[in-house]
Amino acid sequence: MSSDAYDYEALGLVAGLEIHQQLDTETKLFCESPTELREPEESDRTISRFLHPTKSELGELDDAALEESRVDREFEYLAYDSTCLVEEDDEPPTEVDGEALSVAMQIASLLDMEIVDQLHVMRKLVIDGSNTSGFQRSMLLGQEGEIQTSEGPVSIVDLLLEEESAQRVEEYDGGVRYSLDRLGIPLVEIGTGPDIRSPEQAKEAAKRIGMLLRSTGKVKRGLGTIRQDVNVSIEEGARVEIKGVQALDQIDEIVRLEVGRQSELVDIAEELQARDASVGETQDVTNVFEDTDSGVIGGALGDGGKVTAVPLFGFDGLVGREIQPDRRLGTELSDHAKRNGAGGIFHTDELPAYGVTDEEVAALRDAVGAGEEDAVAIVAADAETADLAIEAVAERAETAIEGVPEETRDATDEGTTRYLRPLPGAARMYPETDVPPVEPDPSEIDEPELLTEKVERYQDEFDLDSGLAEQVAYGRRMPLFEEAVARGIDPTFAASVLESTVTELRRDDVPVENIADAHFLAVFDLVADDELAKEGVNDVLTVLAEQPDLTAEEAIEEAGLGGVDDQEVREIIAGVVERNADQVAEEGMGAFSGLMGECMAELRGKADGDTVSDVLREEIGKRS
Repeated sequence: MSSDAYDYEALGLVAGLEIHQQLDTETKLFCESPTELREPEESDRTISRFLHPTKSELGELDDAALEESRVDREFEYLAYDSTCLVEEDDEPPTEVDGEALSVAMQIASLLDMEIVDQLHVMRKLVIDGSNTSGFQRSMLLGQEGEIQTSEGPVSIVDLLLEEESAQRVEEYDGGVRYSLDRLGIPLVEIGTGPDIRSPEQAKEAAKRIGMLLRSTGKVKRGLGTIRQDVNVSIEEGARVEIKGVQALDQIDEIVRLEVGRQSELVDIAEELQARDASVGETQDVTNVFEDTDSGVIGGALGDGGKVTAVPLFGFDGLVGREIQPDRRLGTELSDHAKRNGAGGIFHTDELPAYGVTDEEVAALRDAVGAGEEDAVAIVAADAETADLAIEAVAERAETAIEGVPEETRDATDEGTTRYLRPLPGAARMYPETDVPPVEPDPSEIDEPELLTEKVERYQDEFDLDSGLAEQVAYGRRMPLFEEAVARGIDPTFAASVLESTVTELRRDDVPVENIADAHFLAVFDLVADDELAKEGVNDVLTVLAEQPDLTAEEAIEEAGLGGVDDQEVREIIAGVVERNADQVAEEGMGAFSGLMGECMAELRGKADGDTVSDVLREEIGKRS
């Protein structure tokens, strides 16, 4: 069924959002390290860890952490000259960063939330390697807020201030490599209530929250700095948490496709129950494939591995059934095998194929006692992995008979999702004893101007057109624009450079991300002081992007735009007019447009366009 054909009200769609946004503070949440990202090549040392789950105060183990621990992996961390001992987990954290707390309270205020009387830092168990300590520090800051959407209000249940995790760099044989530059950057997590009833409302709510966050002017921008998790369920399905949605425009499609996945899984479960389906015992079927021509299976056996299988009684035709675009029930089983170290699975709904013959499929069915109405799934890997993976496949097949499992899933670029881990439980949280409680003071908070209000003000106060006003207000350089205008820079000029010029340079592959705010302000000042023509701004910014260690004055010299006085400008323009004397004599002032372009090209941004225009008109007037 097309996702557009779903009746979300009839299906009982319930959705909620968790928005994770990095704060743009000077230092990290619990130490004095800067919050700037580094290149892995800049690392000057590495740290290794092996992590394992610990029990909560009630003696319980979290299911998600327990599953993660089944995969024996080393975690290596890239450290830098800016990495502190807290990030390395070699000393206790310091007090909560005051700037981060202030920004988080601003956000809580914008969300109409009640700020708690006292913040208590908690440890959230995380053993996927993204924290050197094996936990993430988090604290509840606000509760009971609300935002408005066109489909009704959406409650904001809580706002947490917490540490960002380490950034995954790469996987290697037997381990995962992380970078410590991101670990500890202040992060707010905003959770909505289960009030969202359509994909469109989910997207609208996320946009509204995003606008409020950016209104502070103190949140980081760019890929990876904001992540949306989406919780989705339908009445006959189950709550599923979809992690890591980075593109806001993808939220509605992810909700639609998850509704479709759960609907298909419900239908499959009903069919399996009608067939009285069951999952058999896992078995070693290596002997079936001793002489196989399958490259995958042969490769595993050649390395001393084995082939394990599980009979799926009554599953024939359903393992290959599509539940999302290019994803089937068999893909779900394969996700669980991969989670336990295998490359994936083969199943009889897709065999014979991949070098597996009809004869081998028949022998496989005989080996596990599967008939024509049954399916068989197999895993080929080293002995330990094959056993773990096929057990995971069998467990997932069992839940397919029951319906939709509660779980955490990972968003893909296509808007589909894949299995990540079980839903976390309360056992993953316990108090942090190294940081004293904090008593926030909401009276110190000034609520910032909303971006929607800025757009209107920029039009009224600065006479920007609506499109440019919105670009600047919602752009990542909005605080820089306001600083430039505050020091007397023409608003239209500043806005055009920060939005249009930067976009133009980026399209020309100029590394504009290297241009610091101080560079822009210096260039603006030089233009205001008539030391740089507006026409030379592109060239100077290009030089600064490619050589960011230069000053703006040095970039002018590097671009060849310095040292031209008014007399030299006049001489250059007079020379252009002289070379085109016949045209001037014939056309008079009609030659102005063509000669203006020639003059600007020859001056290459060394003179302001208004000045060139005035002098050119004078020189043409002398000869006509």
